[in-house]
Amino acid sequence: MLELSFYQVKNSREPMTTVSADLTFDQDFYDRAKELVYEVKSAHVEGQVFYDEPFVTGNFQVETELSVPSSRSLHPVDLKQKFSFVENYSDHEPTQEEKELGLLIIPLTDDKIDIQRAVEDNILLNIPTTVLTEEEKDEGIYPEGKDWEVVSEQSFASRKKDQVNPAFAQLQGLLDKLNAEDPDNQDQKNK
Repeated sequence: MLELSFYQVKNSREPMTTVSADLTFDQDFYDRAKELVYEVKSAHVEGQVFYDEPFVTGNFQVETELSVPSSRSLHPVDLKQKFSFVENYSDHEPTQEEKELGLLIIPLTDDKIDIQRAVEDNILLNIPTTVLTEEEKDEGIYPEGKDWEVVSEQSFASRKKDQVNPAFAQLQGLLDKLNAEDPDNQDQKNK
């Protein structure tokens, strides 16, 4: 676990504490991420942590290589991530004024700033909603089964455009029948 002490950072003579670590992930992370991540192949965090009254602020940059499920087929897809995030840690429950600052403020229940957990949470938050294998991207492959299939929005719109509304089809049939039975309508059409 990668942790820092809130009070050590707050009382440090150094203006900044530097963080640089390769992370490993335990079963707890995989249990939380079971439908989002198959494997974390590598993860590295760099960052600076400093006291900015009344908070300890952490500014982190993360690089990861993951194996995640395709959003279409659930087949494994390699995904590289590179992102940054900032968190503010407080030794007290944030006041209303502090909440109104619009900052992410994390109240600590003890002296420990859990950077590992922060990185894990942000890895999960940064996984895109659409992740596709190369074949799914290049060939437009969609899953299908017995009596069902997934189609692209373009294909759906094209099918919808060509589809006749059943209510209008019945109406057209009724009009055709009425026209066929009414000789006055036939005379008007011929004129």
